[in-house]
Amino acid sequence: MQTVKLDERLYRTNAENGVTVLSEVLPGVRSVAVGIWVKSASVHEEAAKMGVSHLLEHMVFKGTERRSARDIALELEVRGGALDAFTSREYTSYQARVLDEDLPRALDVLTDVVRNPALRNKDLELERKVVLEEISTVEDTPDDLVFELHAQTMWPTHPYGFSILGTRDTVGGLDADDLRALHRRAYHPRHVIIAAAGSLNHELLVKLAAKCGWFTYDPGPQPPAVAPVPAAGRTTRRVQRDTAQAHIVLGTDTFAYRDARREPLMLLNTVLGGGMSSRLFQRVREELGLAYAVSTYQSFYLETGVTGVYVGTHPSTADQAVEVILGELNTLASAGLSGSTLAEAKQQLKGQITLGLESPTARMYRLATVELYGEPYRTIDQLLADVDGIPGDEVAAVAEEFFDPARQTVVWLGPN
Repeated sequence: MQTVKLDERLYRTNAENGVTVLSEVLPGVRSVAVGIWVKSASVHEEAAKMGVSHLLEHMVFKGTERRSARDIALELEVRGGALDAFTSREYTSYQARVLDEDLPRALDVLTDVVRNPALRNKDLELERKVVLEEISTVEDTPDDLVFELHAQTMWPTHPYGFSILGTRDTVGGLDADDLRALHRRAYHPRHVIIAAAGSLNHELLVKLAAKCGWFTYDPGPQPPAVAPVPAAGRTTRRVQRDTAQAHIVLGTDTFAYRDARREPLMLLNTVLGGGMSSRLFQRVREELGLAYAVSTYQSFYLETGVTGVYVGTHPSTADQAVEVILGELNTLASAGLSGSTLAEAKQQLKGQITLGLESPTARMYRLATVELYGEPYRTIDQLLADVDGIPGDEVAAVAEEFFDPARQTVVWLGPN
């Protein structure tokens, strides 16, 4: 194994079988956030098996060779800790937040559910119902559903456009053999990152990982590649739904996580829709009263990304709201940011970055994300300095390319 010191209190250990262990010591806290990331998720699925990664994430908590579902639920909670998991488009994450003295227990529980799930048929029938209810929850939450519809509209045949939860038909067709096959294929050390932040010692974390068997486990196959991503659709789609509001997303594909244009785009989104002082909030909500909720969003993946605007508004004012948003996009695409506006945007983004990394859980996520996407590690000071150094012409070029109104895919969900 090779251990590298990345920063004053931050270490990375790479094991021969592919497992990566990262930690960051945070003085002044009494807790630890620890997680296991598996490089397998919805982007690696076939359309007919859509939702299998998410269903597996649910099923590992139904019991292992050593623990019942109740044991798993109680083991950390009785100590005041918490256990959670989620499936994204490109990875599945299992994490815990515990008192520092309970780190050995937390890593043992996480390893047990990740490595040794029972995956029993009788449990699958019950958990399938839970996931179907989760799908129903999204269907009944239009401001969530519209984002799924937007991704599907941009990439109708690529897994980036698939639903992470799957559909009723695909989830209904999955069986325990599908889950076991995915677990055998993907839940291996070569696919795994272990990250922790808080009151801990890196050497101890590595010893705990060794005790859990992570360094002697079969490395498994290489993580699967993401299928080539086609150009995103440029279209307008209207989906009929009997709702009180029209829920609208205007967005476009961008670039991969590792792209140097990521932070200029974040700057632009901060100015456009990043809070109460943003242009969209002030114009759409404060000046015109067209919406309660209006904001920008961005996501970056291994092979592409997406950025856009969401607004929820009365159907009678939906056309006006879209027109105003397109106007603000066009303004940024034409003029970019400069002078005091650019300086204020940089200060706002730096504040958001700093405040967003004030918890052990946030630091743990950052460690894992840097490793997942192969990004060179930067200290917080380096991150902030890089934001300060973003030139206005780079911001203008990103705005011109990605905020062009003609580039946007627009999805409406609501009454005609």
